Amino acid sequence: MISSSYMTARLATSATMIAAIVVLYVAKELLLPLAIAVLLTFALAPIVSFLRKMKLPRLAAVIGAVAFAFAAISIFSLIVAAQVSQVAQDIPKYQSNIVEKIRVLKETGSEDGVISRLGRVFERVNTEINESASSATPANPQLHGEQRPLLVQIFSPQRPIETLRNIIEPLVGPLATTGLVIVIVIFMLLEREELRDRFIRLVGYSDLHRTTQALQDAGSRVGKYLLMQLVVNITYGVPLAAGLWLLGIPNALLWGMLAIVFRFVPYIGPVIAAVIPLFLAIAVAPGWSLLIWTAGLFILLELLSNNVIEPWLYGSRTGLSPLAIIVAAVFWAWLWGPIGLVLSTPLTVCLVVLGRHVPQFEFLQILLGDEPVLDPHERLYQRLLADDLDEATDNAEQMLEDKYLIEYHSAVSIPALLLGEQDRARGALTKSQLADLAENAREVVANLNEIAAEEEDEDEQDREDDDKDSKTPGKADEKEDEFDVDLPDGSGKSVLCIGGHGELDDVAAVILVQVMSVEGAECEAVGHRDLVAARMRSLPLEGRNSIVIGFLNPDSLKYSRFAVRRLRRLAPHSRIGLVLWTSPGSEKPFDENQLAERLEADFIAFSLADCVVGALSDDKPRDVKPKKQKSIRRSRPTTSARRKAETETDA
Repeated sequence: MISSSYMTARLATSATMIAAIVVLYVAKELLLPLAIAVLLTFALAPIVSFLRKMKLPRLAAVIGAVAFAFAAISIFSLIVAAQVSQVAQDIPKYQSNIVEKIRVLKETGSEDGVISRLGRVFERVNTEINESASSATPANPQLHGEQRPLLVQIFSPQRPIETLRNIIEPLVGPLATTGLVIVIVIFMLLEREELRDRFIRLVGYSDLHRTTQALQDAGSRVGKYLLMQLVVNITYGVPLAAGLWLLGIPNALLWGMLAIVFRFVPYIGPVIAAVIPLFLAIAVAPGWSLLIWTAGLFILLELLSNNVIEPWLYGSRTGLSPLAIIVAAVFWAWLWGPIGLVLSTPLTVCLVVLGRHVPQFEFLQILLGDEPVLDPHERLYQRLLADDLDEATDNAEQMLEDKYLIEYHSAVSIPALLLGEQDRARGALTKSQLADLAENAREVVANLNEIAAEEEDEDEQDREDDDKDSKTPGKADEKEDEFDVDLPDGSGKSVLCIGGHGELDDVAAVILVQVMSVEGAECEAVGHRDLVAARMRSLPLEGRNSIVIGFLNPDSLKYSRFAVRRLRRLAPHSRIGLVLWTSPGSEKPFDENQLAERLEADFIAFSLADCVVGALSDDKPRDVKPKKQKSIRRSRPTTSARRKAETETDA
């Protein structure tokens, strides 16, 4: 049942989000320059800090950084404007090539081809429009059959002041916005520490640690993203301009510069940057080879940028999932137009940081962040419940590229089974669901047998090589550095693993068998149903060095004492151990020495590694002396009682 306080908090958060969106939309004329100024402040803050380290005064460092940034932006904008004007003048030159290519495409198609059909449709529409226009023109009987007069429009010359006003008015808005942004950036950089302190006092004075961490996280993520994205875009735009110039595409400098800007727009930016150059490749040359070379250039640069340059330059991720980046781009474009599209990623990064450090907005981190919201063992359990064995196996194999099999089972498989046991104990799983869960878990473990065999071969090779320094570094060696538990050699030893009290205990026994087989031991697993007295004599106990019984539920230990005693009588030369499975990092629920003494077991383990060490140990089984049963002495009846009994018998 959801509490009323929880619902009230959720409703308050939802109302706050809706009100914030309304304010962002209504006040975008005011907030958009402010948002640009804040992001530029994040981007220029590292430069100002560097200049301050060079012993420059604060004012000089701020003015220098801002002047350099806006001078570069102004020069960039002027070059782009000049190039665009030149492209507009040159477009009519390429009309003949475009018409020729359309004609060739039309001729190559059949009479019933798509292009022919589209051409006929356009011709019909054009005819209908012309006929409608001619019929809508009123007829003048006096001019019937005679030449119609030409329309004359009189233009009055404008005054110089009006001409100047028409030129200046369109520039006032952008220039005023640019000036406002420059002033805001300068004052934000000058009073950065003061603004930080005021913000902390306003929203987070009661928790200075969390507020400071949030500010540092936001500044670091946004600043690194903007600077690194700029570097990545430049390393993309400069080679693109050079390549287009070598191919003969007109105004190659313009397309390289626009690519630098458009790549700030996630995913669709590179596509927009490639459209016009590809169109010009069709227009400027009569053949098709230039189009192919231009498309190849874009594909090559995209592959290099995405797979080489970006992983190399990005020291940290933005913290956004790919889907969140796309959704954020659509949202901010709807809210603030094209500028919002460019600013979508850094603005969304700020929202994710807010969700990470403010509990009320944690859902933003869950919805937009790139960090997994489920732990690996929770993810495995969910996949087992959903009968998605392929994804469960793929995730396991991916983790096993960097981990040992015992590490994976200890950190993922056993905790996943513990989740299943908890759901079983509280009645959340039906019998059929429990059976399916256990069967799915068995199949996933079986799918890892090949990896277990590979690890076993590597261990055998390592055991044969006495000089460990002569080993060739490889995947196994990289894993060994991460796993510090020294597991004993299981060669020549035989172990029987038994599930304690349920179907999931049986799966844990299978996992234990797989892990100890890697260490060279001969292992076998049996189910919990074989622990009953009627079947215990048929267990394969002959020649076993150790017998291990595993329980996922601590309450099931009450069934173990009888089983240990029976196994002790049936296999007196075997070590008998109990393992109470626990999650990594959790506290031990019992003292192993006291529990072993009480249950008369040779060893008690709480983890997979400890169980392997105990089962493959060379120690002898404990000497348990059978307890003498007390004889009950019956008192002899007295003489009077005996006579009374004889009298009653005679009667």
